[in-house]
Amino acid sequence: MTTPIATSDQRAVPPLPGFPSEPRTFGTFAGVFAPTLLTILGVIMYLRLPWVVGNAGLLGGLAIIGLAVGITAATGLSLSSIATNTRIGAGGPYAIISKSLGFEIGGSVGVPLYLSQALVVAMYIFGLREGWNWIFPAHPPILVDLIAFATIIGIAYVSADLAFRIQYVILAIIIASLVAVLGNLGVWNSGTAIHLVGDYQGGPEDGFSGTTFWAVFAVFFPAATGIMAGANMSGELRNPRKSIPLGTLSAIGISTVIYVALAVWSAKAADPGMLTSNYTIMADRSLWAPLVIAGLLGATFSSALSSLVGAPRILAALGRDRILPGGPWLSVTHGGEPRRAMLVTGVIVLAGLMTRDLNAIAPLIT
Repeated sequence: MTTPIATSDQRAVPPLPGFPSEPRTFGTFAGVFAPTLLTILGVIMYLRLPWVVGNAGLLGGLAIIGLAVGITAATGLSLSSIATNTRIGAGGPYAIISKSLGFEIGGSVGVPLYLSQALVVAMYIFGLREGWNWIFPAHPPILVDLIAFATIIGIAYVSADLAFRIQYVILAIIIASLVAVLGNLGVWNSGTAIHLVGDYQGGPEDGFSGTTFWAVFAVFFPAATGIMAGANMSGELRNPRKSIPLGTLSAIGISTVIYVALAVWSAKAADPGMLTSNYTIMADRSLWAPLVIAGLLGATFSSALSSLVGAPRILAALGRDRILPGGPWLSVTHGGEPRRAMLVTGVIVLAGLMTRDLNAIAPLIT
């Protein structure tokens, strides 16, 4: 006789001390749409989207964007479908899946999801550092990484509310930077021939020894994976059943339009050799380079901040449900903030920073 697997509704997990219900304070725009869009529009858009088009050509670049968006859109639709039919607590996608399919499946998804959310913070910090060193090339990269990490974890450690207040300023900067890029009529009116099919030269890190479609896709795909940023805040949304589907799908749609426009712009901005060798081509061909660099710094900072706010909440929920060893310790919160889980996440981010390579982190997240 087999024992049926307990679902999340059947398995009773007593509340742990220090894990009170979080105040539900955020609406659709502040709690889901803005952090999701800001997480999607990060380092890959500014530093690697032209490189993708340079390697794959315009058609290949659009195919990579379409494939990546198709995968995340399907995930977003599934997430939205479950969210509208389930009572959602803290823990984001892990909580949603656990409520629907049980703790066993929820845990098998939640653990790698948490790790990817933690490692993506390191990826965004690398992007922030590349933009910073473009302005201040004499600053030691490792020092820039560590200062950025300390600033981001300091804000996230204080409260999610502080982190989300900062996002409004960053959103305005990003919009202005995109106008500076796409609004350069000189690029659109240039006689640069558009290469529809690429020859996959690779990049300066490998001496342009060649690459493949799937290798380029692996580098770009993290640009489409920020869709969980809003869902991670499920425990603090006033109406998660409405906010998660509306905010997530709206962010996916708008970011897709931006990616397609930037891919076409990249194909017109320079030849494939320049696109693959110059990671700051977007700033160089814009109306005002400092504004684009500010957008890069703001986008990567906001993406890292949103991920570092969301990842510990997944870890705390995993601990609350006894999925991981030391669950009671991990799940303790202070004023609704999972600060112990935040410290553990910080250690993982530091380990990712020690790889010292954006292109090494991106495939791990994929």
